[in-house]
Amino acid sequence: MILAEDSVLLREGLAKLLQDGGHEVVAAVGDAETLLAAVDADRPDVVVADVRMPPSHTDEGLRAALEIRSRWPAVGILVLSQYVEKRYAAELFETHTDGVGYLLKDRVAHVGDFLDALDRVAGGGAAFDAEVVRQLIARTSHGDPLRRLTPRERDVLELMAQGHTNAGIAAGLHVSRSAVEKHANAIFDKLGLTADGAYSRRVLAVLRYLGS
Repeated sequence: MILAEDSVLLREGLAKLLQDGGHEVVAAVGDAETLLAAVDADRPDVVVADVRMPPSHTDEGLRAALEIRSRWPAVGILVLSQYVEKRYAAELFETHTDGVGYLLKDRVAHVGDFLDALDRVAGGGAAFDAEVVRQLIARTSHGDPLRRLTPRERDVLELMAQGHTNAGIAAGLHVSRSAVEKHANAIFDKLGLTADGAYSRRVLAVLRYLGS
């Protein structure tokens, strides 16, 4: 794993947290250029990168993440951001979402959630922050077809967009897996999306819709 964060204190804290969680941090860097060089040299399973990095502290980390996805698509990317930055999130949603995640930095304080998201991304899954998904849903909910979703379908969609499986959604909502599958099929019908047995394709379709 490679960690990219310009704040020395946060970088060292994250590196220790990751190591304590059983992850090997092969490099911890402070800027996007060094990040790209480190990935080229080590080809890690996953990269954790801040969106805003030197020199302009705008979107260097995101641009590096997108370049990594283009040049080394097997490398998982977990992007961290201080705020919900919808434009940046939408750009990630436009890429193939196997092995991609977007979390708010506050989520790092919930160590279990953070490590779970990292494991999902490293394993080729998706992990998107609940607040990011909620704001994207709110942004697009004024137009059809999202307005046609029931409250329970919206709950299922939110968890689906975060990258949870049907079993995980069922556990989170305290309903049966068959109920989740029924809601998921209704969501796909209302959104005009074709349900697919491949979990990552389903997430990709939903996230692309939310980011449009």
